[in-house]
Amino acid sequence: MNKTVTASTVVVLSGPPFHIKASREDIAEKAIVVGDPGRVGVVAELLTSPRVVNEHRGFYTVTGLYNGVPVTVATHGVGGASAAIVFEELAMLGTRVFVRLGTCGGFKPELQIGKVVVATSATHYYGGTPGQYFPGVCMANGADPELTYKIMESLRKHSISFYSGPVFSSDAFYAEDPEFARKWASRGVVAVEMECATLFTLSWMRGWRSACVLVVSDNLLEMEKEPKFATTEELKEVFKKVSLAVLDALVSL
Repeated sequence: MNKTVTASTVVVLSGPPFHIKASREDIAEKAIVVGDPGRVGVVAELLTSPRVVNEHRGFYTVTGLYNGVPVTVATHGVGGASAAIVFEELAMLGTRVFVRLGTCGGFKPELQIGKVVVATSATHYYGGTPGQYFPGVCMANGADPELTYKIMESLRKHSISFYSGPVFSSDAFYAEDPEFARKWASRGVVAVEMECATLFTLSWMRGWRSACVLVVSDNLLEMEKEPKFATTEELKEVFKKVSLAVLDALVSL
């Protein structure tokens, strides 16, 4: 495998993938990537002729058609390190456009469970998975503007209201608390999740296009008085509606 990575050159890794045991014919150029494997099923229900193309290492992956266009839906796991493996390996197999469909914790009172957030960029603590690729450098990690705009327009067409802004990509789920939320909200960050910074950084480096749509699963400001974390199953109807909007945007690109 070609593992040469520099900050000044776009490098295309040729494979073979070690974790996604699929062929190039199994993977689409356009993909929706999710943390929860249960969410793959929610999106796959909207595809024609969906077929499972990988289950190895728990990275459940399905490919089907939406309006005649091939789309892959893949599990990337939790956190930047796991997600980077899946993004890189999907790209080895031909994916060039990624939309992360995930959950997040709200930093603002109005971002209650079930609300939708479109991430325009992502910040993270110095280092982490992006730091492995670019030691000593904070690489660009904004979403692809055209793809993000198309998703926003599609959400509006589907009558889905949403918030937009930068999110915080955390490497430590249980290090987050209300004070963490207040601090980053005061700096303009709207929510926390765990993979966007890695996806956006890799996308600019590798020449992919990527965007991120999140459904609020908890509000960190509420954790002091009434801890609540909604599951994919509890948010299923929201994810169905958002998935349709994302699919419409994705195949129109």
